[in-house]
Amino acid sequence: CLAAFNSLGWKNSQIRSCGISNQRETFLLWDKQGYALTPAVVWACKRSINMCNALITNGQNEIIKQKTGLVIDPYFSATKLLCLIKDSESLQEKLANGELYFGTIDTWLLYKFTNGKSYKTDFTNAHRTLFLNIHTLHWDIEILKNWGLEKRNLPEICPSSHDFGQWITPDLGLDVSINALIGDSHAATFGEGCFEPGTAKVTLGTGCSIMLNIGNQPLKSSSDLLSTVCWSLPDRVDYAFEGAIVACGSTLEWLKSELNLFSDTAETSAMALEVADSAGLVFIPAFSGLGAPYWQMDRKSSIHGMTFGTTRNHIVRAALESIVFQIKDVIEAMNKDLKIPLKALAINGGISKNKFVINSLSKLLQIPLYKQDNPDVSALGAAYLAGLGVGLFQNLDQLEQLNQFARIGIFPESRDTHLLDAYEKWKELLKA
Repeated sequence: CLAAFNSLGWKNSQIRSCGISNQRETFLLWDKQGYALTPAVVWACKRSINMCNALITNGQNEIIKQKTGLVIDPYFSATKLLCLIKDSESLQEKLANGELYFGTIDTWLLYKFTNGKSYKTDFTNAHRTLFLNIHTLHWDIEILKNWGLEKRNLPEICPSSHDFGQWITPDLGLDVSINALIGDSHAATFGEGCFEPGTAKVTLGTGCSIMLNIGNQPLKSSSDLLSTVCWSLPDRVDYAFEGAIVACGSTLEWLKSELNLFSDTAETSAMALEVADSAGLVFIPAFSGLGAPYWQMDRKSSIHGMTFGTTRNHIVRAALESIVFQIKDVIEAMNKDLKIPLKALAINGGISKNKFVINSLSKLLQIPLYKQDNPDVSALGAAYLAGLGVGLFQNLDQLEQLNQFARIGIFPESRDTHLLDAYEKWKELLKA
């Protein structure tokens, strides 16, 4: 990154600010000296399924929904933390002595960059732990006590744009203020300019997140969407409905690495277009269960409708369609909750380069899609927030003007009857 920066004639000493965008639910534990006590436990880890089922049976899910706007699911950090502690006497001892430091990856990086001087996070990352009360925007003491975690160390919670400390690296000639921490999907929402209620984006990465700005108050979804903090400034907090989809690009990686159907995911768009339709094939990518709006943590992946006529192109096409169908389900849930049909959708992330996915999504949703030249909009959102923090950008209007120049529109063609038929089969199978 610095080499590319230097090649444009800039010097490291001219960097004013740094922003960090990170995968939200992934966390680790460390001691006061900053020594990691565990590996990073990633968002897709399912070690806590039994723990989640036990908590739900014990009536905890309604408390979590009420206080956090989320649900008890292995997707979030808390239950995996409980499993780590349950299985380790050493961690139990450190917890009892108040020597256990918990943090999502933004907090870990900040702690290391500042040599332990700054132990902080932002609202978006704090919320995905299941420990943040979405109504007060403070750590919820009742939840922590219920789960035996009242003696843990938790970071100070701040707005996404904030003075988080100095990153000093003399070997690189850097003395840079860190002015933004924000979860990746939220950063993409900010980078896309979703500043007003009713604006939405979809990030197509390993997983997929659809986020809809709902304004300055958290609302309760009747369609099993998550209510979450969207992004925040020192004088403003916006909230969102989110549909979190577990398997998106990871489905294609599995087809590549385990079934060897192609050598590069970039090939999949052309492969899907080699056949007229998926020939009745439906791919349900529940490798780690299903996320919103189903929340079926125990469901397993399946491919339905294979015959001797099924080719690898049909399988690839059905896999790509599964991405589109999951997004369609979330958008329908959002329309139901808001009672106002979504009129447009910003798209970003690695899979947004896949022409088959984007064209199919446009046809199925029948709304315009907007895409920026830069697919790494999470990084852009973190940069925008850091720039606001040091005055490089003056306000949201200036950021919106910058975005207008970088967007291209993708407008829906006529409806695809093959795609609609496949989507109806998809919905039937999910009800089974």
